[in-house]
Amino acid sequence: MARDMTIGDTLFERVVEILEQARSNVVQSVNTNMVTAYWLIGREIVVEIQEGKERAVYGKQVIEVLSRQLTDQYGSGYSLTNVKYFRQLYQTWPDRLSILLQQEGASAAQQKSHPPGGQFATDFSPKLSWSHYRALMRVSNTPAREFYEREAIECGWSKTQLERQIQTSYYERIIAHHGEQGLIAGNRERLPGEPFSPVEVLKSPMVLEFLNLPNVPNLHESALEQAIISNLQFFLLELGKGFSFVARQKHIRFDDDDFYVDLVFYNFILKCFLLIDLKLGKLTHQDVGQMDGYVRLFEEQFKVSGDNPTIGLILCSDKSEAVAKYSVLHESKQIFASKYLKFLPTEEELRLEIEKERRLIEANLDDRKRLSSLDENRSR
Repeated sequence: MARDMTIGDTLFERVVEILEQARSNVVQSVNTNMVTAYWLIGREIVVEIQEGKERAVYGKQVIEVLSRQLTDQYGSGYSLTNVKYFRQLYQTWPDRLSILLQQEGASAAQQKSHPPGGQFATDFSPKLSWSHYRALMRVSNTPAREFYEREAIECGWSKTQLERQIQTSYYERIIAHHGEQGLIAGNRERLPGEPFSPVEVLKSPMVLEFLNLPNVPNLHESALEQAIISNLQFFLLELGKGFSFVARQKHIRFDDDDFYVDLVFYNFILKCFLLIDLKLGKLTHQDVGQMDGYVRLFEEQFKVSGDNPTIGLILCSDKSEAVAKYSVLHESKQIFASKYLKFLPTEEELRLEIEKERRLIEANLDDRKRLSSLDENRSR
């Protein structure tokens, strides 16, 4: 039996290696095709604008119309800001792709447009995502940009790591302390990359938008989170205090970052939105600051005229204790104290509800695991 188990473990490890490599290959293929497509779009925009008689006015119109048409056809992901980024991508690396024309010596008019499906050789690294290149585009110093790109590829930096090194002037610090010789990899200690999960990359909103796949809530929740959030959703609706469900795992984008708010309600008595975020762990000051940021972004992007200030609610479900805390922007504290508290559940009511639901859900999940284990043993 022990020998069979050893063979099984070895087989399992080999199969896992095959699957992980395949998933990594899929991610790299998506990365390459996304960046290549956006570079080609940017090239088409630049060529079109260059041939316009009044470039400044015409260029703005071209980008606005193209953004609107792409959004109508493909949905989100083609905002005016993003289409401008496509143009910037080409302008930053105008010689990065070598388009192989079908006819040698083609005229300028014939060179104006090249279908994305045509043959091309790419120097964009499949190890870097669109988010990596967005960060690199913000580096105006060409040698520094080339250094960061090379380091990100060879060291396997995540987008967050890359941004951190750019923001802390890693390139300039090396030059200041070691001169240009310090840029040579063998002359210094290199910063290692972080392990990444191909599945996490494929769940990125940018990838989902590019592939036209649905950004469903359960992509971003664990089993325990899903269960607690589902129960809280029903709990608030059953209170009968004017709550109307709006969204689950509401996506908010700010620059190159994506955020998800677990639950969004609208209270038609108070005429305001309520954002709820669940944390599986202890409440920290960073959690409160993050919710304040969510509230400001939500008000900028979704609040309409006539709505009262948005409220944030942070729920922390730790094994030892549960915490519920309302997060209200400073300028909204007066209206919160005078009006909102009459119709919102108290923090104590919410704390008790979370504790009760967590106990029930964890017991239920443990029962399922035991039954699954028993079934596996019987099948053997």
